[in-house]
Amino acid sequence: MAAPSMAAALAASLPAPSAAPTPAAPTYEAIPQSMSTLIDVEAEIPLQCVQLDGLVVSKILKHSSDSNSSSPFGLLLGLDLDGVLEVSNSFPMPHHSGDDDDKSAKSVARYQASMLRSLKEVQGDDTVVGFYQASTLGAFFTQNLIDLQAIHREKLRHGGVVVVHDVSQTARGNASFRAFRLTPTFLDAYKKSSFNTASLANHQLTFSSILEELPLKIHTNPLLSAFLGEFSAASPGAALGTGPSSALPPSFSVLDLKSGGLTKNLEHIVDALDLYRNEENNLAYLSRQIARERAKADNYVMKRKEENATRVAQGLAPLPEEDVTRLFKIPPEPSRLESMLLLGQVDAYAKSLAETTSTGLVKMYAATAGSTV
Repeated sequence: MAAPSMAAALAASLPAPSAAPTPAAPTYEAIPQSMSTLIDVEAEIPLQCVQLDGLVVSKILKHSSDSNSSSPFGLLLGLDLDGVLEVSNSFPMPHHSGDDDDKSAKSVARYQASMLRSLKEVQGDDTVVGFYQASTLGAFFTQNLIDLQAIHREKLRHGGVVVVHDVSQTARGNASFRAFRLTPTFLDAYKKSSFNTASLANHQLTFSSILEELPLKIHTNPLLSAFLGEFSAASPGAALGTGPSSALPPSFSVLDLKSGGLTKNLEHIVDALDLYRNEENNLAYLSRQIARERAKADNYVMKRKEENATRVAQGLAPLPEEDVTRLFKIPPEPSRLESMLLLGQVDAYAKSLAETTSTGLVKMYAATAGSTV
């Protein structure tokens, strides 16, 4: 009997268990305003700016310089926070020059899935927010870019963005990056696959209203900025001539007066104008063919009405009206999307030409002024 009494004594000596606290009702109003941007699940905050990390800029520059493709492209990874699309990483997509498009598409899809899975395993950003593509002389209006952006817009936050890098500007010492996304009016016409004259007039579509440009800024690590500033600064011994002036010597390539870029720009403009003229000739031929078929159908309908009126006057039963579309194969009006994209390329080449010539004139005036001194 001693054992039970000892257990009872120990139990009596322990403090009485406190009653479990009742859980408080959740108060959603208590969420700070600064945290509401982190839980923007429905993407209700409009996108106002695109921010590229310095690492992304370096990767795009390296991919554009090392790639053998005429228009290398890749994926952008990051997140959107309070209306700013922060692009923190990127990786290039492989380029396949083979003829088997189906096999190439499957290979690209496997590569993309493998890269995203690897990034997730190392706890890196694996959320695709858009694409990047390199272009020459600012001509990025291509059918592949439009299709890629339109097809994947439903899967990306805010419809996704495309960052365009101008390789020709980089060759001149200027890193050119611009961010775009498709406009709602173009997407509405793209969903209906309607780019005829009536649709373009209703949507008020031109080559300049296919894409809308977003403000873009580049964010670099403060430590990296300090390192580059120290790396490019002149050493203390440079003034006395006892040490190297700088680890990064000055470059005078921007003062080059060669007109190779101007000639190339003019060649691109001529080629784009030739393609646009051929496209317009094809559209004109198809329009004439449609007009001839419609004229035949209208003549047939008019003759049938006159014949029926004659038969009714003679007391005979009118002939049944036949479906004109079955008798005459009237082709649909051709799409004018390709001609709009070609106009966009011509406009981009013309703007690049104007910029190149204006810069060249300034250099020539500076060289002339220097030679007369």
